[in-house]
Amino acid sequence: MPQLSSGARLRVFMTTDAVGGVWQYAVDLAEGLRPHGAEVTLAVLGPAPTADQREAAQAAGVNLLLTNLPLDWAAHSPHQVKAASRALSDIAAQAEPDVVHLNNPAFAASASFPAPIVAVCHSCVATWWNAVREGELPDEFVWRTDLVGRGYRAAAGLIAPTRSFARSTAVTYGLEEPPVVVRNGRKGTSGAGDASPAPFALTVGRLWDEGKNLAAVDRAAERTSVPILAAGPLQGPNGAGIRLRNIQSLGRLTDAEVAGYLKARPIFVSVARYEPFGLAVLEAAQSGCALILSDIPTFRELWDGAAMFVPPDDEQEIARTIDGLAHDREFRIALGQAAANRACAYTVEAMSAGVMASYRSALASHGTRSSVEEDAA
Repeated sequence: MPQLSSGARLRVFMTTDAVGGVWQYAVDLAEGLRPHGAEVTLAVLGPAPTADQREAAQAAGVNLLLTNLPLDWAAHSPHQVKAASRALSDIAAQAEPDVVHLNNPAFAASASFPAPIVAVCHSCVATWWNAVREGELPDEFVWRTDLVGRGYRAAAGLIAPTRSFARSTAVTYGLEEPPVVVRNGRKGTSGAGDASPAPFALTVGRLWDEGKNLAAVDRAAERTSVPILAAGPLQGPNGAGIRLRNIQSLGRLTDAEVAGYLKARPIFVSVARYEPFGLAVLEAAQSGCALILSDIPTFRELWDGAAMFVPPDDEQEIARTIDGLAHDREFRIALGQAAANRACAYTVEAMSAGVMASYRSALASHGTRSSVEEDAA
């Protein structure tokens, strides 16, 4: 790409939602792209961001646009998604983007967008179903999968956060080539806190999502001597939910509140059956928490040698591993340091550089000159 002329910016129209990890991904990425000469308009789908989320976006210098459009995975029919796609395309056109970055690829299936599309494969119901359930897809998942597949094929570039999920996506959707792997990153915390790790275990995320497998941790909590806390919503916007019997629920916490718990360096537990990346795990690792993770391909790819791995549905083994770490302070500290060292590879800077390369490739494949290139010519 030519050198930027004074004031020239690559205009990016990016979608997000404020429900899960895509929010942190999008805000961090929007801020991280700025040094690369990109200016991001962040279009929010689904429920509006909370006050603390808005403050985080403002602090990151992100331009938020509330669309009032439904999330594709929470919509009630394909017609609702198609109508939202057309409305989103009209909104995007007003921003006059050089690149359209869809964190919700299904919206590319039914509308023509005003610039090349780079779509990110964060997750989808088809790969979720393959990991969490058995049998044929239910009807409500069939049409969602069809829209996602068509959205993938409409994109000029596809990104996935891990090799294992890229392969799974390619197989599930019959893609000729797997998505390009650009590992997620997260803004680092202030570092590890107390010298002595706190005597509790913690899990964080969309607790209502069956793929997070919180029920197994709840069963393990009855068998372990270590208190287990869970941060995150128990009810989802799609009607899914979970009731806890043994874990102490902290409810939804702000990023700052989660960071406060992580600073105490509890044992961090995630025994998800489906996790394309796991930003909460990365945040825990950045804080020096010892990690106990389910033995699934994505976690092995990212954290092998820097975590303890357990079968995701074996509550006895989960409980034994938690108790073992809790009573071996030296090993626990060493494991937390190994996680912190590994986390240094998953930075916002590396993620932003990788995404920017995908933008350039998409522009080149369409023979498109961005506003940056025109100003620099």
